[in-house]
Order: sequence, then C-alpha cells, then structure tokens
Amino acid sequence: MSETITEEKPQDPQGPQGPQGDIQPVAIETEMRRSYLDYAMSVIVSRALPDVRDGLKPVHRRILYAMREGGYDAGKPYKKSARIVGDVMGKYHPHGDSAIYGAMVRMAQDFSLRLPLVDGQGNFGSLDDDPPAAMRYTEARLARSAEALLEDIDRSTVDFQPNYDESTKEPLVLPARFPNLLVNGAGGIAVGMATNIPTHNLGEVIDACCLLLDNPEAGLEELMRVIPGPDFPTGALVRGRAGIRAAFATGHGSMVMRGRTEIEEGKGGRQSIIVTEIPWQLSKEKLVTRIAECANAKLVEGISDLRDESNREGVRIVIDLKRDASADVVLNQLYRQTPLQTNFPVHMLALDGGRPRLMSLKDVLVAFLRFREQVLTRRTEHDLAEARGRAHVLLGLALAVSHLDEVIALIRASGDPAEARTALMERAWDAQAISPLIALVDERPEGHVTSVYRLSENQARAILDLKLNRLTGLERGKIEQELRETTTLIGELLAILGSRSKLLEVLRTELLEIRQRFATPRRTQLEDAEDDAFTDEDLITREDMVVTLSHGGYAKRVPLAAYRAQKRGGKGRSGMATREEDWVSDLFVASTHTPLLFFSSRGMAYVLKVHRLPLSTPQARGKALVNLLPLQQGETITAVMTAPEEEESWSNLHVLFATKAGTVRRNRLSDFGNIRANGLIAMKLEEGDSLIGVKPCQEHDDILLATRLGRCIRFPVGEIRLFAGRSSVGVRGVRLAEGDEVVTLSVLHAVEASVAERAAYLRAAIARRRAPGEEDAEIPDSSSVESAEEDGEPTEMVTLSPERLAALTAQEEMVLTIFARGYGRRSSAYEYRVTRRGGQGILNRDGSGQAGEVVTCMPVTEDQDVILGTQSGQVIRLAASTVRQCGRQAKGVILFRLGEGESVASVATVPAQEPDAESEAESSEQTPPPVVSA
Repeated sequence: MSETITEEKPQDPQGPQGPQGDIQPVAIETEMRRSYLDYAMSVIVSRALPDVRDGLKPVHRRILYAMREGGYDAGKPYKKSARIVGDVMGKYHPHGDSAIYGAMVRMAQDFSLRLPLVDGQGNFGSLDDDPPAAMRYTEARLARSAEALLEDIDRSTVDFQPNYDESTKEPLVLPARFPNLLVNGAGGIAVGMATNIPTHNLGEVIDACCLLLDNPEAGLEELMRVIPGPDFPTGALVRGRAGIRAAFATGHGSMVMRGRTEIEEGKGGRQSIIVTEIPWQLSKEKLVTRIAECANAKLVEGISDLRDESNREGVRIVIDLKRDASADVVLNQLYRQTPLQTNFPVHMLALDGGRPRLMSLKDVLVAFLRFREQVLTRRTEHDLAEARGRAHVLLGLALAVSHLDEVIALIRASGDPAEARTALMERAWDAQAISPLIALVDERPEGHVTSVYRLSENQARAILDLKLNRLTGLERGKIEQELRETTTLIGELLAILGSRSKLLEVLRTELLEIRQRFATPRRTQLEDAEDDAFTDEDLITREDMVVTLSHGGYAKRVPLAAYRAQKRGGKGRSGMATREEDWVSDLFVASTHTPLLFFSSRGMAYVLKVHRLPLSTPQARGKALVNLLPLQQGETITAVMTAPEEEESWSNLHVLFATKAGTVRRNRLSDFGNIRANGLIAMKLEEGDSLIGVKPCQEHDDILLATRLGRCIRFPVGEIRLFAGRSSVGVRGVRLAEGDEVVTLSVLHAVEASVAERAAYLRAAIARRRAPGEEDAEIPDSSSVESAEEDGEPTEMVTLSPERLAALTAQEEMVLTIFARGYGRRSSAYEYRVTRRGGQGILNRDGSGQAGEVVTCMPVTEDQDVILGTQSGQVIRLAASTVRQCGRQAKGVILFRLGEGESVASVATVPAQEPDAESEAESSEQTPPPVVSA
C-alpha cells in the first residue's frame, strides 16, 4: 500500500474544508516526483547548462552584466575582485561568494578560455592547478571581448527579468555579437545530463557563420573545411578526425588530445623529449608527477632525468633519455601511460529555447544566427523609435524657428508656461516649409501633404525649453542639419527592417568586424590517424621524411616540410653538418613507417623503419649507423632501398641489384623478409666491388644503368633471369671502360616503339615547341633526333598518326641527369634506345666535360621536386619542371651554384611543393638566400 503525506491547503474564507480541514493526502511518489523534477529543472536551466545564444551560464552572465553596470569597463582602472563578487551576490546571484569568484577567475584565465572575457590583474591561477589568490588581493575589469557580448544591451535587444528579490532586473541573455558557446566552450554537470563543449577558433567560427549566411543549406563537409576541428587555448594536437566528425555531426563524440613535443639532440648523442604544449584542462604539475611515477615504476623505460623548465614564456618539460633509448618509443609509452595523451569526450548539450538539446555544429551556428537576427531587428526597431522621437522634436523646433516672431509673441502674451504650452498646441501652424519631412517623421500615408500642422506636447515643451542662443542663424542651421540627418537615418533603418537581405548584410558586417578585432591564428594542430591502437608503430605520426646518409656512416631524418622549393640556380642551405673528410652519399624521401633495407659493403641486408632514425634539424650531423645497425668493424652501408609497409605483399615484387662494377641481379623481394637482428646475406660481391643501387621492378620494365664517365645502357628486365638464391654474384649489366663505374640504377617503363617512331616523335616534339608564338620555348637540341639513329643503321622517315602521337606522348618519360658541377637537364626517355645487356651503352653527356661527372640519371615527372645535396652537406630543393629539356648529349643548365671545391654528391626526388611568395622573392635576389624554412 502506498504511503501518503499531507499538504496544507489555504483556508476557504467561506467556510471549513470538510472533515480534515486544510489537510489533503498526497501519494509520496507523486510528491517526490514533482519536487525532484522542480529541483532538476532549476539546476538544468538556472545553473549548469549554457544558453546556445550567448554561450553563458547564469553565473557568468550575471558577473559580466554586474561588471558593466558597475562601470568596470575595459580601459578603466581595475577594481577589487571582492567588490565585483559583492555586487554580483548582492544584486543577481543568491549563492556563495566562492562559486561566483571561481567562475570569474575561469573567465580571466587565458589557458581556460580561447577568448578570455575578464581582464584580471594578480594571481588568477596557473597551469599547475595552483589556486588563485583570495579575492581581496586580485583585481579585474571587463575584457574588450566581453564588451562585444554586452554591446547594445541597453537598446531593447534582449528581454529582462526581475532579480531574485525583485529589486532590480537582469537580462535573460546577452546580445552576444559572436558565437561564444563554440569559441570558449563549456562544461557542466546537471541532474541526469552533462555538457562538455571544446573551444574553437574565433576566425574559423565566424567564417562558418558567413558560409551559412551565403548558403543556409551548407552541409557538414563544407563547414568542416572552414572549421576543421577544435582549437584549444593550450594548443597541443588532436589526433584523428573521426571523433571530430562524429561530434560535429551529432553533438556527441570523442577525440584524442596530445601534448606537442620536440626531440632535441644533446651532448654525447643523448636525446631529450621536450614538451612545449599540453592538452587542454590538464594540470602540468600532475603530468610531471605522473611521468615521474611511470619512470620509477618502469612503466616507461629509457628516462634518465625529468625537469620542469616552464616560465612566463610558455611550457617546457624536459625529459632526458638514456643513451640507448629510442625517443619515439619512449614518447609512445608516455602517450600510453600518462595524460600526455588523453581523450576529450564531446557532448554539445545546451539550452535552446529554454530546453536542453544535444546540438550538432550546424545546429549551434544556426541557433546563433537566428538569435542575432532577432537582436538586430529589435535594435533597429529601438533605434527607429528613438530617431523618430528625436525627429519629431526637431520638427517642432524647425517649425518654431520658421515662425519665430509669432512664437515669441504668443509666449509673451501667455501668463505662465502651461498657458504658453497650451497656446502652442492649439494653434494651427503653416507647415509649407517643412511639409516634405512631416510624412517621414510622423508616419503619414505616402503622398499625404498637409499645409497645417499642430504641435504635440513634447514639441511644445521643447520649444519652451529652447535657449536664446539656439535662435541665432548658425544654430537654426544646425537644427535643420540634424533634422535632415535624422530623417536620413530613419530611411536607412526602415530599409533594413523592410529587407531581410539588408539585415543579414548588417549581421555579416558586424561578424567580420569582430573577426578583425579578436581573431588569432589557430593554436591546435590536427593530425590524421587511421585508428586509435596504442602500438609503438601506430602512435608514430605518419609523415614524409628526408633521410640523409653520409659517406662516413651517419644517418638522420628531417621533416620534408623543412625544405622549401625555390627556383633553380640558388646556393641552397646546409642539409647536414659533416666533417671535412665526410660527405652526403645518399638522400631520399620516405614515410616514417616505411621499412628501409640497408645493404652493406659485405653484401649483408639489414632492416630499419624510418622512425627509428634520429629526428634532427637540416644542419645536424645525425647519428652513426654503427649505433643503429649491427655493423662489423670496417663494414659500411653502400645501398638503401625503401620497401612496402606490408611484408605480405613482398612476394609479388622483384628487386634489382646493381654494383659499381656493372653487375646486376634480380630476386624476389620476399627473399629478404624476416631479416634477423644481426642481418641477412643479400649478395656475394667480388673484391673491390660494392652495391650502388637496389630497386623494385616488374617483368615489363626496363633497366637504365648510368656510369660516372657519361655512358648509359637500357635493356629489359627480362634480360636478367630471376635468381633463387641470395648468395650469387649476378650477371654483367654493362661493360665499363677503364676507370669508369656505375653510379645509378633506374627503372623505366617499357615502351613498344621502333627506332623510326622514336625519331619521328622527337622531331614532332621539336616542331610543337617551335610553334608560332613559342619561338623562345626551351626545346631539345639536334642531338635528340640524332641519338635515335645510333643503332648502326639509317633511320627511315615515318609519319606518325595523331592517335599514335598521342599514345607516345602519354607514355613518354623524362630522364633527369645531374652532373657533379651542378648542371642538370631533362631528356626524353625515347632518346635512350633499348639494347641487350652487357654492352658499352651510349653517350649521356657532352664531350667537353664542363658539367663534370654524372652523379645520377633517373626518371622524373612534372609534379616532382628534386633535392640535391653536396659533399659538404649543402642542400637545395627545386621543381623538376624548371629543369630545361635538352638532348641527352647536352650539359643542361645550372641547377646548383657550388662553392670552390664543392660538387653534387646525392640527388632525390620528392612530391612537388608550390613555391610561396617568400621563396619566389628570395630566389630572385642576387645574393644567395637560404632555402630551408624552419
């Protein structure tokens, strides 16, 4: 049986309430439900959840409004925080002072809000979770950004309600000229629900608002191109976009935040991890403590020392590593075991129309724009009413001035001001002089013109209050001028109210003004990630790296973005600090997850992922390979090849080996799978020979071997049988002259074209480049055609059909040849005829030798850049398309201006990077500029 309680009922003045009087039984379940719901709704609406319109909870709104009412504006002197808290508690917020002060402190912290709303002076807390000083010690005033939230509040833009004791009124919402809910985020726990909204970049949010003004049907994809993700006050990184997309689409999701780190090289080859930014809402002190606990408990291995060197300039947590520790592995362990990487659950719950609602990104933006449209409409109506009131008064003054003598006579004849006011109102005045303005000011019907005008009480009072100095000619002109300006303003306000497009244009203008005043660059970097698995491999950012190897056995990796593209002919910048007896021997680009197969002078193969190489700056020397690979005494690395990440696919790929003595061999790449820690035998080498290149290939490819003294040979891959073992010597690829050696191994696509067709194509290419209007175009020289006739028999003249010409054009490859003295050229691959292996090859440079020895000869495409490195470590990056196309017996053009005694030692191709304005300007200067930007 249900328990009951009794509740009192008010007495009926007409008589008793019955047998029980004013007592009525109520089921306890009903009373509990009703009371709990009342309490829950009070917490939800009046305490814990922000309003989608201004992004504020009641306590924050009351603080800002009380500061404005108290005159604590930006630019004015700071006032004691205790005074502000007292104003808020005494007038608007009937809660404890600690809650009010805590809310005000958070609005003043630049590490809590993306755009702080309170300008504080004193100790307002820190990233170490230190508490703020007592309110009697700190001072505060409104920030200018908060003034943008409060602006126009006195122009009837929002509704007001009585405060808790009905002694004054407070706003239900602030006018809010920017989407504060997204910009500064929010967090709160209500009854049965909670909200957790990240901060965003103000400029991006306003751009998204403008996008919706232009296209209200814009979808999530378009919005995310403008707002790619959150932007936290503390910067840091957000890994993966799936969580961001889910949060923006549904209002609910989870994203991974990471601290920003750098790896520094210290003395003796030791490395240090430097944490410069930490995730939002994370205590730096707790992070340092947790790292220390993990190091002591051996949850994170390889840490030798931990220091917090943070100061007023920013965060700097130094994690020194042991000599044999891998910085990347330690960093991944820190991500796994400490709050350096943490999940941020997004739950975009806010009050919309007084009701809690889970909102998507577009929902929030649309709600804000709808609110701003209402604010601007109410503001315009308010301004119109005030302008009309002022114009109405000015109209009466203008009428009085135009009948000055009559007005003075009437006033002098009156016994008192009341009589004078009545006389002014009762008289019918001649209004011919002001008739055009009457209709606009007094809202008369269009086209209505009157010659008689009667003054209102307000006009009569204004005339009686008129000072004598306003009766001078100059002052009378000012009245007329003000009246004209006011009527013009009335016309503009009416136009805004009569056209929604004009109203939205005002909205856009004000949004862009806020963007201009307060927008700052994005702080949080967004990173792509395929999944959230916590493995040492997957937690390493997938990024293109420039891998540099020196002749002395040093290796490093540098982010590809560190090398900026420039025009050819520059002097480059330092790409590796080398000793006088050392030089850069190999340079290529690979992802951090790419396996590298290292082949040594002993014919051994070793494997190492790119991320295992030390991350360095372009000027750093790197780390000795003997510390990375199990090399024996006197063993050196002579060739390096990148392999696919998935080892299961290796069985379908073939790999070519070439030695400097001209020997070649073909194996399956799977023959080099599961390489042991101490290496694997790769190829048997003759004494004095060494590997110069290892390349993946397919059955239908061609091989191009280039020698240092300017010979090259091209033959099909099928000329080399597929070897089953790894210990054989191989077969001859090219017959070398005395003193010559092979320098590069390249793989070209096989093309079915006769010698005559190649010659005809090259002639057609010259003709196209010499078309009218292109006489100055760079074209191959005559050797391009002559080289097609080197088969030892005359080349017949053939004419290519348009279809065949188009087919050959689509299959054409360009071969880049770089010489030691910095010269380079591009030549059509059709100039390199296909022969049988084992021959002497054909010429690949001019006879003068001015360009120097051949450094490399490789295929390139128009959408690639070329990185050249010298023996001394200078590096330059330039677009392959800027290298002139010449015949294969030409020296080409200067690509790299070298110093005395310098020569090009290594070349690599990378995806193209568009030169920016800065690099264009630098490359045009006479003095050689630096090529790398940090």
